[in-house]
Amino acid sequence: MRIEKLEASRHRKGRVLLFLDDGSLLKVTEEELLRFSLHKGDELTEETLASLRASASASSAKADAAALLGRKPMSRADLLKKLKEKGASAAEAAYAAEWLEAIGALDDAAYAAMLVRHYSAMGYGKLRLTEELRRHGIEKELWEDALAEAPAAEETAKAFLAARFKTKTPDEKELKRAQDALLRRGFSWGEVRDALQDYRNESFD
Repeated sequence: MRIEKLEASRHRKGRVLLFLDDGSLLKVTEEELLRFSLHKGDELTEETLASLRASASASSAKADAAALLGRKPMSRADLLKKLKEKGASAAEAAYAAEWLEAIGALDDAAYAAMLVRHYSAMGYGKLRLTEELRRHGIEKELWEDALAEAPAAEETAKAFLAARFKTKTPDEKELKRAQDALLRRGFSWGEVRDALQDYRNESFD
């Protein structure tokens, strides 16, 4: 197989298009261009072509992974899922994730702590926080340290009640609706009970 023409991609920086004499097109990165010392007119054996395709596919997964993380932080599990949706094999996705972890760009412990801070600030309780950690594929061994980032559940619940009612004095029906809202937000019954009792004591004294 001979390389008829090499051309830089107009749509993706760092990508090079190889036009082969059988009419096929192979997309590689500049890394493959240098590593395989590719030039117009080169003859590629089947073995070299197979190695080139494998290397280009792995490099593409790495580039996609870096681009995805550049848009927003995510967990390793979420990244692997996105890469597979883009066509990467399980091995290529894992390779890209390991590369990003090695350079410190992908860190599930830091992402878990960020998730907890985010949902705590939105007024959610521990049950909802753990559900978010589970949903994003965070390993359970990282949960304890991440959850330590959350403020005390009672304080978060009381802040939710204060924001909900502001200067208004709620009646029992409104307090019942607030109770149900807190339970839906992932607070335990004990935490909700204590927060409501404290709110009543502080508001109605």
